[in-house]
Amino acid sequence: MAGRGRGLDQGEDAGVGVSERSLFAIPPPTSLPPSPLVPAPGSQPLQADIPAPLPSPVSGRIVRVRRQLGQVSLPRLRRGVATAAELELDRGIAFLLVPVCLAAGAIGYYSLAAEPDFARPVAVVVLMAICTLVSRSWPKTHLGFMAALLCALGLLAAKVETWRVGTQMLGSEISTEVTGRVVSLDRMETGRIRLTIDVTSTARPKLRYAPERVRLSARNIPADMTAGSLVTGYAKLLPPTGPVRPDSYDFSFDSYFAGIGGSGFFLGNPKLVSAEDGEMPLSARLFSGIENAREAIADHIRGSIGGAEGEIAAALIVGVRAGIPDEINEAMRRTGIYHIISISGLHMALVAGTIMGLLRGAFALFPDFSARRPVKKYAAAAALFSIAAYLVISGVVVAAERSFIMLAVMLTAVLFDRAALTMRNLAISAIAVIVVSPHEVVGPSFQMSFAATAALVGAYAGWADHHSGKTRPPPPKRSLPSFLTRKFLLATGGLAMTSIIAGCATALFAIWHFQRVSPLSLFANLAVMPIVSLIVMPFAVLSSLAMPFGADGPFLYVMGKGLTAMIAISAWISERSPVDAVGLISQQSVLLVTIALVIATMATTWLRLAALPFALAGLLTVSDTRTPDVLISEDARLVALPIGGGELAVSRARPNEFTVDNWKRALVSETIVVPEMFSKAEGQFGIADAVNLPPGAPFYCTDGVCLARHPSGAIIAHVEDRKDTWKACGFADLIVVNDATGYDACHNPLVLVVTKRQLARKGSAAVFFDRQSATGPPIVSFAVDSPYRPWHEQRKFSREARGLPPYQKPEAPTAPAQ
Repeated sequence: MAGRGRGLDQGEDAGVGVSERSLFAIPPPTSLPPSPLVPAPGSQPLQADIPAPLPSPVSGRIVRVRRQLGQVSLPRLRRGVATAAELELDRGIAFLLVPVCLAAGAIGYYSLAAEPDFARPVAVVVLMAICTLVSRSWPKTHLGFMAALLCALGLLAAKVETWRVGTQMLGSEISTEVTGRVVSLDRMETGRIRLTIDVTSTARPKLRYAPERVRLSARNIPADMTAGSLVTGYAKLLPPTGPVRPDSYDFSFDSYFAGIGGSGFFLGNPKLVSAEDGEMPLSARLFSGIENAREAIADHIRGSIGGAEGEIAAALIVGVRAGIPDEINEAMRRTGIYHIISISGLHMALVAGTIMGLLRGAFALFPDFSARRPVKKYAAAAALFSIAAYLVISGVVVAAERSFIMLAVMLTAVLFDRAALTMRNLAISAIAVIVVSPHEVVGPSFQMSFAATAALVGAYAGWADHHSGKTRPPPPKRSLPSFLTRKFLLATGGLAMTSIIAGCATALFAIWHFQRVSPLSLFANLAVMPIVSLIVMPFAVLSSLAMPFGADGPFLYVMGKGLTAMIAISAWISERSPVDAVGLISQQSVLLVTIALVIATMATTWLRLAALPFALAGLLTVSDTRTPDVLISEDARLVALPIGGGELAVSRARPNEFTVDNWKRALVSETIVVPEMFSKAEGQFGIADAVNLPPGAPFYCTDGVCLARHPSGAIIAHVEDRKDTWKACGFADLIVVNDATGYDACHNPLVLVVTKRQLARKGSAAVFFDRQSATGPPIVSFAVDSPYRPWHEQRKFSREARGLPPYQKPEAPTAPAQ
């Protein structure tokens, strides 16, 4: 069924525009109610000799509004809601809500305080299934139980994935000899090589609970080392880290579901171990072949283009992003165009569009063949094959999976002469991703990717439906300059609206996960996207097609020039970006805005107005969160506190760069203030002088203790040795002890003592001082709760969590003197 004004052209090449929102419409009434202005049969005619005063247009509108408001009543509103809801169900909103319910169930599983056994989610699914079957005679109750069943299935799918993955995580830091097979190699921008290795054995010492896969970096590797090679080397293994602060991204969660049980670095250069090819499993040989092909293509692209452009080109074609310089990554993040690097719907659509355009153009050269054959289906099949190959060769990531499934459904619909409903394609791809990888639901890639796509699909579908029922006169004849100007303005306006809609839909998710915003993203996308859409990606496709024949040089050259322009534009705009970090926002605001986004994008009737209160409530509660006064790393080596003026005081002269960068964005700080060191012999600063420090003083270190003062007046002490804890008990409000054998030596309820053992078991910490009472004790919040979930079980096995000092190798006995 085609909407009004659509699908009127016949033939294979006709553009059949089927609107999801125009498939169903409210049927017109069979008869109109009698009008008081028209006399009924047998009644007296109206008096025509008395002229009636003509109402003004303004007063007429006021009267109509008053009548409509007067007609609003609770029963009438209920009937209107029931009618609109019935129309929404007829249009298929129930199917669109399936991935929403599945995602809600998966999020509920990951939010549980304790790990459930299999019996509970299975019992809930069985109970909801029985209630759904029994309630078929009551449609509203049946829909409620169906939604509950889908939520239970989402929870069960997450539980099944957790059980299926079952990654063995390293519990404690250790140095050992690792032997394993290389899965992938990433050449970092720093010059080091990061290897992902499937561990086959360990020695010196032999680990009783060795991880199955680790990620190690090395300075140099043998020239002939490739994916699939068997390597060995002495390495320092580290357990997966947790969140760098409470409520931030959990890296141990990501490592668990990625199958990475530990990370670290080789203490020397790894060596190759000779092995027979027959010892490698078939699946390993297949994946190694794909990985080697990716690396070979990436090396060829780097060699042809060179520089940062070559690294970005390799990222766009084969998904290898490790070698992109940090300053370029940062510039693209600040300008909001980093989505170009991540292979997603834009890249998939451009690849499929380029392939179909080339084939349709080639078939047009043979009109007799095109008239007898379904060349459009041939082009769609070739495009489907090309995006499948692109998905495999570029690495399977969430955004690429979603885009591939959506385009695959659309292209398959073309093959079978069916209409492809875009929002349904998005729902199908979301269901597929959630069923296969439920843990992706809580990640930024899934949330931002689907939010942007849903907003774009809903907005443009609504715009198309708004114009589909209007009769438009034929366009006037225009001169060539006028025609080109109009097309340029339309393209620019469409690109601007796309950027605005996608940016608004993903803004709160970006702030929640990364605490940053890109205020100039609209201008950056307007300047960069034409280059990417018309130069970079089409020539990337052409270079890929010509690469097997060795004729890709000219195409890569043009692609490199386009990337040079893109880099220059992003750097120029990044230097003028007025703001980047925006601090923390509340979790409830993200939840409310998500509900508003679901309603606004999926509803097709006036019920979409229900999104307004949720959106308004979400925006009003954005700042309904408290910024931590002090942040403590999970290894107890770093303490930081904002001291005012956009400055962040840290307790170490060389802090961890990644951790500090995250803390700077969360606490909205621009400058790092390192501690000032004093020796005991100098006598310039003593521990007793801490009470004289002004509010907002950075760290001053002396006699084994670093002291700072928060703007609220609270004194913070960082102690390296537990024996020095007592020195700060008399005046400090917070004492952090970087010693696993440490304990609360103050025994004062007004002094908060956080030890390395606590942090090892509970993760990083955020401390809040009592702003109502200067004498109140500080409040501490840890990143990891107990009992542990499977991705945190390894924490209790570390030496620090058991209160043991670092491992010291026993000294070799010396031979007696002769």
